Amino acid sequence: MGASLFHVSTERLINTSAGEYVTLDGDEGYHAATVQRIHVGESVLLADGEGRLAHGTVIEVPSKDQVLVEVVAITVAPPPQPRVLVVQAIPKGDRGELAVEMLTEVGVDVVIPWAAQRCVAQWKGDKEDKGVAKWRNAAREAAKQSRRPRTPQITNLATTKDVVRLISETPHAWVLHEDGDVRLSGISVPIQGDLLLVVGPEGGVSSEELEAFTNAGAQVVRLGPTVLRTSTAGTVAAGIVMSRTTRWA
Repeated sequence: MGASLFHVSTERLINTSAGEYVTLDGDEGYHAATVQRIHVGESVLLADGEGRLAHGTVIEVPSKDQVLVEVVAITVAPPPQPRVLVVQAIPKGDRGELAVEMLTEVGVDVVIPWAAQRCVAQWKGDKEDKGVAKWRNAAREAAKQSRRPRTPQITNLATTKDVVRLISETPHAWVLHEDGDVRLSGISVPIQGDLLLVVGPEGGVSSEELEAFTNAGAQVVRLGPTVLRTSTAGTVAAGIVMSRTTRWA
């Protein structure tokens, strides 16, 4: 099993060099010392979520919420290219967090929550802030589990107009729809320029939204013969796209 990854602030890593020490404390220290029961001599990874990664060895566990790590090396992962962005319509219940977890694990770089016309769930008032916070926490935890040095960005809630503008500004965009004439697996995926996938809600993308997206430059595609849940469709689509780029080579 590979080394466990824990998050620390950029400030704690940016001036740290090999041979120096970093104390993992707070929630991350508790998770390492008490939940995972990290032992002296184990290898760990400390990430700031922005690509900076400290490879270290545990030299002391002084308390239930502290772990002292000796840094062996510092590496910086470059931003992956091409970037993969997913516009995710808000699903019901906790399926939004599930979608974000899986999108993070598969390697998506940006997730844009979308208030689609047919969304059952509505983020009104303080629900928007709470919803975005939950998605960001899900991305952070999934990045640790999947040992990603970069945590995907979770943007603020987007309207359909916002999505239209994003499509017009992105070189390559596809909308997932069961009536698409072309399968996503059959298209030619560029290896440069941002790649954008739009995932509709449980009730599907409306005809008005579909027309607006295609007019902005998006291509309508389908995944296959079955209809997937909104919480899983984006992950499948992102996997298809990434497998056609150098990111999974």
